[in-house]
Amino acid sequence: MRVDHVVYAAEHDGVHATAQRLAKLIGVEPVDGGVHPRFGTRNVILPLAHERYVEVVEVLDHPASDKAPFGQVVRARSAAGGGWVVQVDDMAEQEQRLGREAVAGNRHRPDGVELRWRQLGVKGLQADPQLPFFIAWEDGTPHPSGEADNDVTIESLTIAGDPDRVRDWLGLPADYTSSVIDFSFVSPHGTPGLMAVTFETTQGEVTI
Repeated sequence: MRVDHVVYAAEHDGVHATAQRLAKLIGVEPVDGGVHPRFGTRNVILPLAHERYVEVVEVLDHPASDKAPFGQVVRARSAAGGGWVVQVDDMAEQEQRLGREAVAGNRHRPDGVELRWRQLGVKGLQADPQLPFFIAWEDGTPHPSGEADNDVTIESLTIAGDPDRVRDWLGLPADYTSSVIDFSFVSPHGTPGLMAVTFETTQGEVTI
């Protein structure tokens, strides 16, 4: 179980403009990710080192975005920020532990390559935005960070919430999901959610 990526909901001028701003701040090249047909969303990837990335995502004017929990979450988070995602090797173990089934997802990159995965816990995030959701990449699927040609890393996550709640959700403390990312929990009784991500870049630390 490890931190896989962070999600940033696109701002009012759209996913590409938002991704360009973020990419310039941290010094990476954005990559068009494509459309999630099952969720009614699309994304742009900011690939990072250590097999991690930033996903900038926006809701499409598509019926799926109203029905799929991920589309609903992105719509809600557009006004409130983003979230974080944990990669697991054994999704069946998480399904059994949490008592719910994972959902299949896919998207085609502009070059035609299809990425396939299963995800679990989006409804948990929907109910409690401090929580991550889980992802397991299907065999043969290239990781979205594969096009990274930089040494930019995620240094820390600042989360408004209760570390005990996150530990119960993960089945282990948050900092067990990474040996290089620091976790700071603030405002345990306030509005929960991912508040900030600090990156280590060639220009020093950048917090978004």
